[in-house]
Amino acid sequence: MTEDMSPAERYAAARSRAAEQATALFPFKEMYDFGLDAFQIEACEALEAGKGVLVAAPTGSGKTIVGEFAVHLALRQGRKCFYTTPIKALSNQKYQDLVKRYGAEKVGLLTGDNSVNGDAPVIVMTTEVLRNMLYAGSQALNGLGYVVMDEVHYLSDRFRGAVWEEVIIHLPDSVTLVSLSATVSNAEEFGDWLDTVRGDTEVIVSEHRPVPLWQHVLAGRRMYDLFEERDGAEPGQGKREVNPDLVRLARMENSRPTFGRDKRRGRNNLREADRERERRQRSRIWTPSRAEVIDRLDNEGLLPAITFIFSRAGCESAVQQCLYSGLRLNDQAAREKVRKIVEARTAGIPDEDLHVLGYYEWLEGLERGIAAHHAGMLPTFKEVVEELFVKGLVKAVFATETLALGINMPARSVVLEKLVKWNGEQHADITPGEYTQLTGRAGRRGIDVEGHAVVLWQRGMDPAAVAGLAGTRTYPLRSSFKPSYNMAVNLVSQFGRHRSRELLEMSFAQFQADKSVVGISRQVQKNEEGLEGYREAMTCHLGDFEEYSRLRRDLKDRETELAKQGAAQRRAAAAAALEKLKPGDVIHVPTGKFAGLALVLDPGMPSGRTNGHRGFHAEDGPRPLVLTAERQVKRLASIDFPVPVQALDRMRIPKSFNARSPQSRRDLASALRTKAGHIPPERHRKQRSPAADDREISRLRTALRAHPCHGCDEREDHARWAERYHRLRRDTRQLERRIEGRTNTIARTFDRICSLLTELDYLQGDTVTDEGRRLARLYGELDLLASECLREGVWEGLSPQELAACASALVYEARQADDAVAPKLPSGKARAALGEMVRIWGRLDALEEDHRISQAEGVGQREPDLGFAWAAHQWASGVGLDAVLREAEMPAGDFVRWCKQLIDVLGQIAAAAPEGSTVTKAARKAVDGVLRGVVAYSSVG
Repeated sequence: MTEDMSPAERYAAARSRAAEQATALFPFKEMYDFGLDAFQIEACEALEAGKGVLVAAPTGSGKTIVGEFAVHLALRQGRKCFYTTPIKALSNQKYQDLVKRYGAEKVGLLTGDNSVNGDAPVIVMTTEVLRNMLYAGSQALNGLGYVVMDEVHYLSDRFRGAVWEEVIIHLPDSVTLVSLSATVSNAEEFGDWLDTVRGDTEVIVSEHRPVPLWQHVLAGRRMYDLFEERDGAEPGQGKREVNPDLVRLARMENSRPTFGRDKRRGRNNLREADRERERRQRSRIWTPSRAEVIDRLDNEGLLPAITFIFSRAGCESAVQQCLYSGLRLNDQAAREKVRKIVEARTAGIPDEDLHVLGYYEWLEGLERGIAAHHAGMLPTFKEVVEELFVKGLVKAVFATETLALGINMPARSVVLEKLVKWNGEQHADITPGEYTQLTGRAGRRGIDVEGHAVVLWQRGMDPAAVAGLAGTRTYPLRSSFKPSYNMAVNLVSQFGRHRSRELLEMSFAQFQADKSVVGISRQVQKNEEGLEGYREAMTCHLGDFEEYSRLRRDLKDRETELAKQGAAQRRAAAAAALEKLKPGDVIHVPTGKFAGLALVLDPGMPSGRTNGHRGFHAEDGPRPLVLTAERQVKRLASIDFPVPVQALDRMRIPKSFNARSPQSRRDLASALRTKAGHIPPERHRKQRSPAADDREISRLRTALRAHPCHGCDEREDHARWAERYHRLRRDTRQLERRIEGRTNTIARTFDRICSLLTELDYLQGDTVTDEGRRLARLYGELDLLASECLREGVWEGLSPQELAACASALVYEARQADDAVAPKLPSGKARAALGEMVRIWGRLDALEEDHRISQAEGVGQREPDLGFAWAAHQWASGVGLDAVLREAEMPAGDFVRWCKQLIDVLGQIAAAAPEGSTVTKAARKAVDGVLRGVVAYSSVG
């Protein structure tokens, strides 16, 4: 080619090559055995030009290449690079990747419970660690040139998202930020914010998947393509029509054969041959079993596969079903490799623990190439599954959606059993963003030519809805940023109140809120124009119709108020009746899920708190604990008793009765039915309406009839316009309040927090007191509660085991609250200290209400959960794993995770305790007591 060039062109080309070879990007590209994509090159060039970058690209597209280039630049420039990730598992994984490339001497790891080579120029860490370093003014920040924030879309996480924004806001201006995100629909908005707070930031968005993704629906024995390709359509891009075969399948399933009578011949219109054909077609519509799905994928060459099941128990059950079916995906050579790797990775686990952890059943599944993956598993077991899957020795994994959050574990195929999951409050359809995140695992770059997403047919499925999920790329990034007590004292310590306020107004949350105000203001203007039109339409020639309309509204409001008062009186009577109940009373629950015959076990009289039950306050009224005739033990609420209830009979409750024992519940429920039989509920008494005797209602009705507009022939037409006017005016006032509420919202919350901290003497103006400096060292949801416990000496004199039990209440949060049975607590000092912690929380809760700090808005102290206290006390006391797990009724993975968090908070308590306190020594010994056995040899928390 060069011989065809002119001398001038050859000279220009040579200069261009020389310029390219002089860049940092040129030798970096040589480190990879594949060419970089256009979006990667664009982002790397922007970084080398000194700009920050936001890279939003699909899972598996290779956006971490950009983060690795930041590492390359830092080492080339003699500066530091911090590579942050949202979870410890991802930090460990990234650390191993960078060690392979740059050597162990240049790479460190900081994850809270792991600290390796902390002075290295490149350090992988969780985002919380970097946040804490920034607040502490750590010397490790000296020479920092680049920070990579992997999976930055985590800032939408309502529990931990604020950490990302804290770091972005507080990093020194000299640091270049590399933000790596999943594909989000508002990347430009997020980029605009980064540009505002960090300076020149390039936004690079790529929606191209390096491995095309095919979408399928598996029904019966047939795998249907979700989309029917048009000519020229690119595979897997979602711009096609829904497969008409699937549409027919759904129509067929939903239809029912109609057998009409022929009036002339008296026989079925539908011939037998037609009915037989329809029966055969319907027989093709069924949901295959889990073993059948894996077998089908194996036959199609679509393994390895990840099947997402939104339930831990479902994942374990799926593995068992595959084992029982005799499914084997590994040959003998692969089985031997699996056993060798597993035995090496679990060599440190004591033999007595292996049986407790279900090791042998787990190993059998692995040897066959089948495994589960969820948060309830021992971390070591999860790591082994990940390793074997990447090596191709495990070919079918049944996982919860947590696997989709960052772990590098791609597959050839992804299977979704259902498109509905439990979101903590209800079963809800998964969103397009969740669908994209889950199916993004399908297709291994450099291995697979294409990936496959398979949705299993479910009764009532709408193929168009599935296509909507698969074809939509909407995953908006929404800030979850909220100030906290710890954040407040750290900010004031470094910047003072005024500057701190300004910093918080720079948050993405405030940026989004202020942008939304513009649209709301436009709506207010439109509403005001509409109000003027409605005012004209309701004009009456006889008088002031707005005044007449107000009288009608006042009358309606008064009638509604009286109706509510009547309901309140009935509730009060019902509450008074509940207060008279005693253990052993037989009652009839009038309404609700547990309506019917019941035996009172505990009248549940409020006294501020009862037996450590969550969310139980005096203002809630009595909450009786009852045994129903159907053998259920439940704590009822006032809503279950809209009318007064009285004891219908009495019976003795055996002292040996145990609410946790199914046999005990069965025996007592049987005795209850024998004793009382089926007693019909009390009938409601009809009451005279309070409105009939109300003077204000009489006055308003008289005024209404006397008003001139009352005699207008077009009165009801005017009234309809007046009602529209009233509704629009009410809506407009709400919009105006939203504008007021969204302006400086973060700063106002910060002011309230500072006001509360000033009242508690943590702050004095711009000065942080000694108590405030202690709070600055305590991180977590219950930071202020922990600080108050240290201040009041609640934990003084406790043994390490007792302190472990108390500290567990600061971190533990049950997956599902169980108010029916009080948690088991250690006796003696630990029980008293836990009770004192709950008392202090109650005082803080009232104080937060006084300062208008709302937990509903994600700010404030949640109630301490005592559900892990007994397990923590037993484990720290040296009790064996089998006994602790059995009594705690908790999976090993959850147990380890809570222990890791307990260790973390105990370390904070040891550092924050007052000088000379016994708590420091007890906390350090408690750490030693908890960090043993299954907790010690689990490298990932």
